[in-house]
Amino acid sequence: MPKDFSRARRVGDQIQQELAELIRDEVRDPRVGSVTVSEVRASRDFAHAEVYVTGLGMDEAASREMVKALNGAAGFLRRQLARRLSLRTVPALRFHYDPVFDRGARLNRLIDEVRPDDGAAEPDTD
Repeated sequence: MPKDFSRARRVGDQIQQELAELIRDEVRDPRVGSVTVSEVRASRDFAHAEVYVTGLGMDEAASREMVKALNGAAGFLRRQLARRLSLRTVPALRFHYDPVFDRGARLNRLIDEVRPDDGAAEPDTD
């Protein structure tokens, strides 16, 4: 029976924090702007890690270009992670576009369009 908070998940969380800093401070590719690392799923043997990212203020096409740039820099980021983390095996990184923030923003816009302004039309209490 798996633990509630497995080692792979703890390592994934640590990789997520370190990658966010590394991408912000070390990656110089102009296609990579403000990036949110939303999730890292490390395999149980730490051979691979799936990294889900979203570009802040970017449309989907620009975010997908950013993912291509990050996949190109995956070897560099892996080497930098190896210096920061004390793991026997540092996972190979695979970056994926995560549309969850875009979906959330879209849902908020739809709710705002449907919901009347607060206080504009108060119900009749008679």
